[in-house]
Amino acid sequence: MLDFVSGSHSYCDGIPRRDFLRIGGLAIGGLTLADLLRAEAQAGSAATGKSIVNIFLGGGPTHMDTFDLKPNAPKEYRGEFRPIQTKSAGLEICELMPELASVGDKFSVVRSVAGLRNEHSARQSDSGWNETSLPSMGGRPGIGSVMSKVFGASQTTPAGTAPTHVDLNGWTRPGFLGQVNAAYRPDGTGRGNLKLHQSVSVSRLDDRNELLGGLDRLRRDIDRSGMMTALDSFNDRAVGMITSGEVYKALDLDNEDPRNRSRYPHSSFLTARRLLDTGVRSVAISIGGWDTHGNNFNAMRSKLPQLSQSMAALIEDLDAHGRLDDTIIMMSGEFGRTPRINGGNGRDHWPQAGFFFLGGGGMRHGQAIGATNRLGERPQDNPVHLQNIFHTVYHQLGIDANTTTLIDPNGRPQYLVEERELIRELV
Repeated sequence: MLDFVSGSHSYCDGIPRRDFLRIGGLAIGGLTLADLLRAEAQAGSAATGKSIVNIFLGGGPTHMDTFDLKPNAPKEYRGEFRPIQTKSAGLEICELMPELASVGDKFSVVRSVAGLRNEHSARQSDSGWNETSLPSMGGRPGIGSVMSKVFGASQTTPAGTAPTHVDLNGWTRPGFLGQVNAAYRPDGTGRGNLKLHQSVSVSRLDDRNELLGGLDRLRRDIDRSGMMTALDSFNDRAVGMITSGEVYKALDLDNEDPRNRSRYPHSSFLTARRLLDTGVRSVAISIGGWDTHGNNFNAMRSKLPQLSQSMAALIEDLDAHGRLDDTIIMMSGEFGRTPRINGGNGRDHWPQAGFFFLGGGGMRHGQAIGATNRLGERPQDNPVHLQNIFHTVYHQLGIDANTTTLIDPNGRPQYLVEERELIRELV
């Protein structure tokens, strides 16, 4: 429900204010939608205007049976699948992903990822850091939260009526940036509160908003910092986000052409594309079930065709809408899996190697970057540290990770990543 006047609190700027427009999914520790939008707009600049879709394959997907097949390795290593050629010469992927192969000129795969740790955590796919970095402060912030902090509100839609960062599955973390820079999660109450309660009309909402302005008029008159005027704009944006209904409509796939919906076995990929159309800058998606210690190959037969169809549909739709060059698609898991097949016909944890998928974003695609040795055990040619991947993505977003720092709760500046070399094959 919308809660217009429910107590009073104060933020770090020292100005007390009411819990105006409390939104269920965002009301963490007194956080309201207007507060979130206000935090997002602190930096103002939209930089390059590019967005990201960050896809986390929870459990640690096997590199050997997806993007780094070894057809000439002994049987106990190479497994049951063969590679197929993609649209781009020299880039091969698993035979279970023909749809993705058909758009092979629009993505690249880093096959020589280094710097991974053996931890069942999304932190590495979210930030480029592992769980051991700054744990007492909540850890390192994910890339969507960094965008929320550094960019602020979207400038691509009227009144900026969309949150910067949306997490469809709840796997990303704001780290030491705190909940004010956390993703909006459109589940349960959070989604329901994106539309007006049936008992409140738009005109009645306007009346209540006007009343709130009247109550604060005296404070605004004596405020020389302009904070109250700024607060008005964020409250207006929160109202606009609800009354426009654009984000709510984007989440409702009943509005989508059934023929297009059928192209997406994972409907969250379609939701991500629709959210980008509203001005959202970062959409996070999670697909679990990749922890294949046993029965690995049957699991891949079930999972890879759906991933292939959904990813190809996303790439094709973004391309058809003229958005592919402005959208960076990231896909990764915690680590790779053992090159040697175990006794349960599965593969175990293997942080010594892994893959990272990158699509769109105006990068040079249609290539495999780096290589593991002949058995897929470790990077051999052109090792690429995980943080260099994030450094390259930040670069494409218009964030200079060489100079940009975030202030942690102890007042110390923290760089976005420590390993700061661009992947020159891509940019």
